[in-house]
Parts: sequence; C-alpha cells; structure tokens
Amino acid sequence: MSLLPFMNDCIEAGCDEAGRGCLAGPVACAAVILPKGFSHPLLNDSKQLSEKQRNTLRPIIEKEALAWAVIMVEPDEIDRINILQASITGMHRAVDALKICPEHIIVDGNKFTPHRDIPHTTVVKGDGKYMSIAAASVLAKTHRDELMRKLALIHPEYGWEKNMGYPTPAHKQAIIQLGITPFHRRSYAPCQPPIPGL
Repeated sequence: MSLLPFMNDCIEAGCDEAGRGCLAGPVACAAVILPKGFSHPLLNDSKQLSEKQRNTLRPIIEKEALAWAVIMVEPDEIDRINILQASITGMHRAVDALKICPEHIIVDGNKFTPHRDIPHTTVVKGDGKYMSIAAASVLAKTHRDELMRKLALIHPEYGWEKNMGYPTPAHKQAIIQLGITPFHRRSYAPCQPPIPGL
C-alpha cells in the first residue's frame, strides 16, 4: 500500500513517538512536515523497516522535509505525568520546535489533546498509512536508538545497545541483579521496589 498525504491542500505535520514501552531511556517524539509530492519507496512504519532501512531514510527525511523536530521526554517527567501524557506533551513540544507552523496535525494512534488551536486528527496505525507520520516514526526511532547506544556506554550491563531499553528477559534480569539507574522509569512495575534479588 502506498503512503499518502492526509490532506493535499494544507501544511500538515505528522507526529509519532518511539519508546513508550521501554523500561529505560526517554520517549522520543517527532513532528515532520514533508513537501508536497514527496515520496520514497522505503518509507513505511518504522517498526516494519530494518535498522539499515531506517538509517537510510533518516538523512533523506531530514534533508527533504520542510521542517522536522525530535524531542526527548526524560524518565523523571514520564514518572511524574505518566507515559501517555509524556508522549502527548513531547509531540506538542516537537510541533512547537518546527520552523514552520502547521495548519493541521496528524497523529499516530487514538490519543491526543488540542494544541495551539491547530486542528488535529488521530489515525490508528497512521504510521503505515500517511507519509508524514511514517517519517516522524522513522526519526523518533532512529534518534532514540542513537541515544540509547550512547547511554549503553555508561551502563553496559543492561544491554541497551541491543534492547534499546525495552523489557527483554536479559534487561529485566539485569535489573533484578543490579537494580535501576537514573535512566530507568521508576513508575514502571519491573523498576519498582522491592526488586527481587536486591
């Protein structure tokens, strides 16, 4: 299925996030405005792409987009306001960081709150339907993965360079054996005390 613009007659920003289900690291939120007529044969939901394909697309999107922004919402804020609100807040900040103000926002999923009186539409599985959401998905994922590899150099025992902070058995076992770091989300059950083994 070919990805399409949501609307052809206005400046639309696609928004998506990466890392909602992770035990460690921020949630990455992206907003992208693509030029009219933009297309690329690889562009799709980032979860459907290989790491190589995502890394191929990232510089293309960043070069060709009329505007793009990626915002990280850190674990302490996630713990304070919950992951859904953190994701929405991050997408609002990403829209604010765009050098062009969009006339319409389209968001992957079914949860969003109005922002700056800009009309918005939520689209379930929108990252597999609309180009600007797919582009935001790719940027959110690649920027977050890059950060998690850097954090893995600080705490190599958790394997973040491989699991990107997701709750793999090895990651959860490392938490049991070693406890949590400042980069873990304390509000997530596997990170909450008492942690077995400590």
